[in-house]
Amino acid sequence: MARHPGIFPTFFLSGFECSNFLWKDGARRNLVSETGHDCHAPEDYRILSSLGIAVAREGIPWPLVDRDGACDFSMIDPYIEAMNASKILPIWDLCHYGYPDDLDPFSDAFVDRFAQYCRAAAHYVMPKVRGPHFFTPINEITFFSFCAGEWGWAAPYRCSREDRARLLKALCRAAIAGVRAIREVDPEARMVHIDPLVRVVAPRDRPDQVEAARYETHVDTFLAWDILCGRELPEYGGSPEILDIVGANVYSFGQMEYRENGPHAPLPPGDERIAPLCDMLDTVWQRYRRPMIIGETSGLGQGRPDWLRDVMGESLAAVRRGMDLQGVCLFPAVDMPDWHTGEWVGNGICDLHEDNGDLRRVPNQAYVNELRRWQKELNRVTSLDEDPSSDPVDLQDVVDAAHRLNMQPDKDWA
Repeated sequence: MARHPGIFPTFFLSGFECSNFLWKDGARRNLVSETGHDCHAPEDYRILSSLGIAVAREGIPWPLVDRDGACDFSMIDPYIEAMNASKILPIWDLCHYGYPDDLDPFSDAFVDRFAQYCRAAAHYVMPKVRGPHFFTPINEITFFSFCAGEWGWAAPYRCSREDRARLLKALCRAAIAGVRAIREVDPEARMVHIDPLVRVVAPRDRPDQVEAARYETHVDTFLAWDILCGRELPEYGGSPEILDIVGANVYSFGQMEYRENGPHAPLPPGDERIAPLCDMLDTVWQRYRRPMIIGETSGLGQGRPDWLRDVMGESLAAVRRGMDLQGVCLFPAVDMPDWHTGEWVGNGICDLHEDNGDLRRVPNQAYVNELRRWQKELNRVTSLDEDPSSDPVDLQDVVDAAHRLNMQPDKDWA
């Protein structure tokens, strides 16, 4: 029996890119289809099972299942069958940048319709998948509000800071209503609220931008989580129980130099302004004192093993410092295309090789080897038991490893 059982059956999680936004060209994107997950779900889940990963973020495409408020969830049945066959526990991603064409996200109808959809989704999946049940109501509220509210990349195609702020608040209202609707179906359902963990610094020659950079780091980064937990705009109904589990997404481009117009510039490796990831996670922990996971992380190309090593070093330094870090999500499980160029990013556990019109899954062996090394350090198996939920990860093993390895924060982690 675990001395300190975790929330999830394994410390390592994964997931599948499932964006379904209306892109800036007006066309509906479906990344599940573009990555072939719709055709390869059984294989994709078998791969995760073989790697000892028992939890995966899986999307339900709201704009595709909801037609004028009537929901037909039958299209997700193949994913349910595949995850059940491989004993994988889903975190259901209910809104991944996409929403039905007939909705205005700034309207009250959006909140009501989203709650209705969340309730219907919970009713549909809960009898079909063993619990405990996990949901991400709206993925990356903060980034969603930037890319669709200020940069105009996706619907509703707004291009101002004022509209970005309005969209963020509207999405928070909807997410809170969604949590409440899901918990009408299962009061014990757990929520994982995913957002990027970022840090912005001013250019060295622009002291006039120090305050703007500080504001994005210390206010904008946390505002959605603050609203969900009731720290800000408590009239929206947020609370610590609504926030529940904090999912902080960690990428190499998450530490940036401020740009007044458009996305900021990622800091290059070795920049002395890069902060240890452990310290950034500590800011989240001190602010909310809620269970955390790294909700997404991945390196690029041949750098994936080194990235995992660095992220795990910082994660164990965080555990050693006393943070309640429940897992690390290696996202995505299979590669994904760059939204803008369509080129393969090279960030998945598996690369995708085009083969006579199919997308063949090829595990990146160096990345897999690094994963297995850390699983052994944490005293965890590298393939799933028949019932992985019967023996959840013992977080005391993770704590013991953090102290045994004497992990310390490192400015050169990235």
